Amino acid sequence: MSHRANYATLYLGVQLAPERRVLDLDWATNVGDTTDVYEFEVPTDDAQDAYVGLQAFDVGEYGHEIEVNGEPLSGFDIPPNDGWQYWVDTLTDVTLREGTNTLRIRRDPDSRDAFAVGTVTVHWKEPDGSI
Repeated sequence: MSHRANYATLYLGVQLAPERRVLDLDWATNVGDTTDVYEFEVPTDDAQDAYVGLQAFDVGEYGHEIEVNGEPLSGFDIPPNDGWQYWVDTLTDVTLREGTNTLRIRRDPDSRDAFAVGTVTVHWKEPDGSI
């Protein structure tokens, strides 16, 4: 069976920051330690080789989490980097399901780090219906 690539793009436009340490970004809404839950649709019950691509700005420390369907991704999710970065993390211990899936970003509450997230794209392979 052959496969095709598919994806869902989510614009977050948020900054995650402790009180009294917000970034001066006019495009990003301050959400504190945790973003809202963002929903995206997966049209197959056979999503494979999934990964998340994330635009992040000014991440200063390790320890922040990306959650898919309420489960944190394994390893470190968003590494430190000055300015903008595009980071990719695989979904090794998390499974996409047919229908509605969720994504959330959590800032390490023990950190003084403040950072922003622009766009997140969830990618997967799915059967293309041909034999």
